[in-house]
Amino acid sequence: MRPDPRFAPGVPSAIVGFRQDEEGHWVAELACGHTQHVRHDPPWQVRPWVLTESGRRAQLGVELACTRCRDGEPPTVRGPAGA
Repeated sequence: MRPDPRFAPGVPSAIVGFRQDEEGHWVAELACGHTQHVRHDPPWQVRPWVLTESGRRAQLGVELACTRCRDGEPPTVRGPAGA
């Protein structure tokens, strides 16, 4: 029996930046062109580093598992800064 690909780990991609979404949640921008929310929402997600600029800066270069790459999705298209 083949494992369900939806539960396979994602493709490693480095964090290259951060931004906030429309609701103020932090989003990691990945080297692959995709994005991923990074929330501190204990006890489900414990990421206190996301709450400070120095904490986020320390995570630049850290790889996250990109499930969008795994699933073959094209990179996220973003407009000019501030758009």
